[in-house]
Amino acid sequence: MINELFYKGSFGLERETMRVDRRKRLAVTPHPFEESRNITRDFCESQTELITPVCSSVHEVMKELEKLDKKVRTELDMIGEDLWLYSNPPIFEKEADINLADFKGNNHDKKLYREQLEKRYGKRLMLFSGIHFNFSFDDEYLKSLYDGDDFPSWRDSFYLKLYKQLSIYSWLPLLLTAASPIYDRSLDKDGASGKVMSKYSSMRNSERGYWNEFVPILRFESLSAFTESIKEYINKGMLLTASELYLPIRLKPKGENNIDNFKNGISHIELRMFDIDPMQPLGIDEMDLEFTHFFIMYLSLRKDIRYTQEMQEQAVEDHKNAALYDLTDVYIGDESILAKAEQILDDISGFFGDDRVSEVIEHEKRKLKNRICERISQLKM
Repeated sequence: MINELFYKGSFGLERETMRVDRRKRLAVTPHPFEESRNITRDFCESQTELITPVCSSVHEVMKELEKLDKKVRTELDMIGEDLWLYSNPPIFEKEADINLADFKGNNHDKKLYREQLEKRYGKRLMLFSGIHFNFSFDDEYLKSLYDGDDFPSWRDSFYLKLYKQLSIYSWLPLLLTAASPIYDRSLDKDGASGKVMSKYSSMRNSERGYWNEFVPILRFESLSAFTESIKEYINKGMLLTASELYLPIRLKPKGENNIDNFKNGISHIELRMFDIDPMQPLGIDEMDLEFTHFFIMYLSLRKDIRYTQEMQEQAVEDHKNAALYDLTDVYIGDESILAKAEQILDDISGFFGDDRVSEVIEHEKRKLKNRICERISQLKM
């Protein structure tokens, strides 16, 4: 099963960071870049989002991120600003200073959507920044697994199966890349300031982060069942759009990212749990992305499961628990989370039996013993 086709795929990164002024405070200036598919903003005007082109390897996608990062930093330096390379936001005076992304023209609906999100969640939550990893397997590889006459439907089922596995184990890449235990008190209330060591290693993945007010329970019998289960929440007013589905894993459709385009099939899968790592020049470690690729490959060959409501609720709870700084009493099932993580890492290494994979796995195992958040806690924001 493991062959060169298995290793092939399409890779993409989306990296969000806040802009700050020379005092390292939230920049309240308008988005200074010409709107493009590679440099945009997400919820608020102060947040710069870099979107790489689709690439054929982790190394290539990192090079593309580096190019975008350099371009943005050069332009920001000319106006006295910089990028805030942390997932938790910089200091700001008051919530009113957080300006919604000012989309205009054909994109005005994006601004209206953000105004609705503001009413539901407030604006502080939307200051959290992170990295999203997008991946799809090479279709030539997928066709080598299937000999029927309805490949598109089988391909969609393959990604639905992968989604379930990644949802159950989303806590593992979070555990290995959590990097935001410190925050400024301005995140709590207007006029406050001063650094706080929180009880979380990753605030944006914790109970304080990006979550719906309920646990969305989805159906997986088919792609149409999956999309209908999301539409039911939209029709009830519990979700504004599918983009408000705040879960660590997402499936993306072919074409424009809206739920109706799932009729064209699934394009790729997105992992959304990665913190900005201030110890890395680009905010992410290339070896962590390599691990993520191997992790996806490993899970893609596991047996399919019936993903019950209880399992979906447990997956969300496990993910939130993995965002805690103190993991002493955190368990996955009946096993401590750190022991469970090491066991899975050993399984992945044994599954591949490859020198490069083993090197990456050893890198991740060292982080379990010297957890990244413990080192980051010594840094000053």
